Amino acid sequence: MLSPAVIAVAALLLAAPPVARPQAQFSDAEKATLVAYWAEPGRYTAEPAYLTPKREVWQVRLTTQASRWLWDYQKAVAPPLIPPTTDAAAAPDRASWEAWVAAKVAYDRSVAQASADAANGVQPARTATPVPHPGPAPTAMVAALGNPPAFASAVTPIRHTVTFGEGDRIQMVDNVAVRPRYAYYRFSTGVMDPGIPVRAMQEAELAELFDAAGLTETEARVMRAVSALEGGFDAINTYDTGYISIGFIQFITGEKGDRSLLEVLGDERSGSPEAFQQDFRAYGIDVSPAGILTVIDPATGAELSGADAVQKVIDDKRLTAVFGRSGRKSLAFRRSQLRVAKAHYWPGEDVLTIGLPEGAVVGKVSDVVRSEAGMATLYDRKVNRGTLDPLPVVVGKLMREKGLATPAEAARYEREIITAMKYRKDFLADRTLTQPK
Repeated sequence: MLSPAVIAVAALLLAAPPVARPQAQFSDAEKATLVAYWAEPGRYTAEPAYLTPKREVWQVRLTTQASRWLWDYQKAVAPPLIPPTTDAAAAPDRASWEAWVAAKVAYDRSVAQASADAANGVQPARTATPVPHPGPAPTAMVAALGNPPAFASAVTPIRHTVTFGEGDRIQMVDNVAVRPRYAYYRFSTGVMDPGIPVRAMQEAELAELFDAAGLTETEARVMRAVSALEGGFDAINTYDTGYISIGFIQFITGEKGDRSLLEVLGDERSGSPEAFQQDFRAYGIDVSPAGILTVIDPATGAELSGADAVQKVIDDKRLTAVFGRSGRKSLAFRRSQLRVAKAHYWPGEDVLTIGLPEGAVVGKVSDVVRSEAGMATLYDRKVNRGTLDPLPVVVGKLMREKGLATPAEAARYEREIITAMKYRKDFLADRTLTQPK
């Protein structure tokens, strides 16, 4: 006989309303059309990517498992918020960890290179003088971070070509070559295409875009300067911690398909519905009313959303290519990138709360930072890290040292503040931007 408690739980479950499924974004007819389109001969091809003059198929790459381990290592031994262009190095009290990691990376890459040379038929092998094995990993490091995986392997990068029409083609290469200790590499089958750099675009074309997006001259110059660190409007990156990163400042989906790239898609969908249909829905990509990525699997016609949709775009290069094509051809998609970049990342109006001995002082970022070089420095941090930290700490320290009472008074020392806030690039050396007085 069932206990009263079990009967009560069963009654609650039976009484609970059914979980509502997300409303379908695509009709059955649309799904059939999409599957037929993507199945057309020549629509997608994959072949080895010959990345060296000698057409060597096998290449040495960081493993995704090692990159995840290096992420944990970085958090354990390095200061927070180091730029992604910088490798973590352990503090002196953990010098044995750093020495072992450096030696193991060198050893694993030499082993992987020997494997690649053998597979490519390279004679003599580049690794004629073996790199010594580093020996056992430090016990304390293994206890803290787990057993380190192999830091490199021999792989065969593949060039993926997606053809939309005559002269309308996107090419991408997977197994992206990253730094040997890059801590953000997550998907070996992910691809990277930097696209057409903003700095290479015609001035008249850029002016039209910036004007259409409602940007001021200062905003346009700052965005152009920071975009040099990211890519073009058609840039694609599906190999790192952003999951799917698209565009001139790398808008991302994140793991669940609900981050800044979905704001860009939503902006185009609402502001230019006809263009959005041509750019994305016609190829099986949409954004739900809740702001979640939705795609149609080109092979099966299944409608996927959220994390499943994100993974499908990473895995199926036909869907990946749609973003590159739209970034290359669509004025509406480019305009939406600029509008969302301004709304989401422009730091000028952000509240700045500064802790002082006599109490918190509140102001705006633009009270302190007024030059384009300064705005570019902060914009770079906000785009890449999602935060302006440690700006409040930097300004507070300066105000205490100088005996200042308000953030506006700190503006006289903007150059010192920006020097302390430098992140991926020294914009104080960029003569295209106005500089602190």
